[in-house]
Amino acid sequence: MTDRPLLWLRHEVRPGEGRAAISPRTARELREAGFRVVVEESPQRAFPLAEYTAAGCETAATGTWPEAPDDAIVVGLKELPDGDSPLRDHVYFGHAFKHQHGARHLLSRFVEGGGTLLDLEYLVDEDGRRVAAFGYWAGYVGAALAVLEYRRQLEPGMAPRGKAELDALLREGQAGERPTALVIGALGRSGRGACDALEAAGVTTTRWDVAETLELDKPALLGHDILVNCVMVSTPVPPFVTEGDLDEEGRRLSVISDVTCDVTSDCNVLPVYDAITTWQEPVRELRPADPARGRPAVRIVAIDNLPSLLPAEAAGTYARDLLPTLLTLPDGPVWQRARTRFALALADEGLDAPGATEPV
Repeated sequence: MTDRPLLWLRHEVRPGEGRAAISPRTARELREAGFRVVVEESPQRAFPLAEYTAAGCETAATGTWPEAPDDAIVVGLKELPDGDSPLRDHVYFGHAFKHQHGARHLLSRFVEGGGTLLDLEYLVDEDGRRVAAFGYWAGYVGAALAVLEYRRQLEPGMAPRGKAELDALLREGQAGERPTALVIGALGRSGRGACDALEAAGVTTTRWDVAETLELDKPALLGHDILVNCVMVSTPVPPFVTEGDLDEEGRRLSVISDVTCDVTSDCNVLPVYDAITTWQEPVRELRPADPARGRPAVRIVAIDNLPSLLPAEAAGTYARDLLPTLLTLPDGPVWQRARTRFALALADEGLDAPGATEPV
């Protein structure tokens, strides 16, 4: 049997990010399977460090992953700290395989360090379906924030909480004006989550998926109060909303929640904004109100770590789904596909990819 690699669970540097790809429960199963697991201290992680040590994990100081042994695989979720240092093997959402801003620089760090970006977004089975995803919770939170913004109840700096507390907020406003919402990508993970949140909020919801987007009914789209985009595409497609659409007379659409947040990619289906929003500044106005032409203001919510609002629920589900794949490290079929995808990304950026594997 191939030796089990050392897994080093790093602290997330993004403020307020309490999720983790390995939970105490799955850490215990990894330890029982022969993995050594080191967990960095983190004041914001949803799971206490004591639960990891009880599961048999070792601990390390916050941010010490650059000092991990050369054969360690560093596991995280969101971006690494800014820097130029060479990188070894990392598992996280790198957002570097579709020409996003900074992609070439990040990939070059892996080339320099002899490492591989095993991107969580590209851990897929033989049918190309992701083995684990935060999609459901991203959709749930994205739709919930859209409703709160429509009611003008979304405040900067919203703190992590549990689902019961969020649902209570959604129910509080049901006696007021009832908006209509459109979810695009309603049959996927994110879409199902979005529809469930809108149902909890008492919002009438239209559900579109592939069939309804082959030829977009723009008047119908613009006739909803809220749009929740849950579509992730890998090749460019006609955009769902354009600048010209926002200037249509009689447009009813006033709140857009972009769960996908593919804003710097050629595959962005909502090219009406050029930067994500944050928990500190969750909303950006795209158009002011124009009553003379019957157009309300248009505001967008585009936070790229939506599930962090519900860190325990989201991370618990994700870690459970990811566990079977982690148990196949370092060279199971899913990981071989991820290494191939990394090599293709390097080639696409004109970078060398020594040791690239063939597709599985």
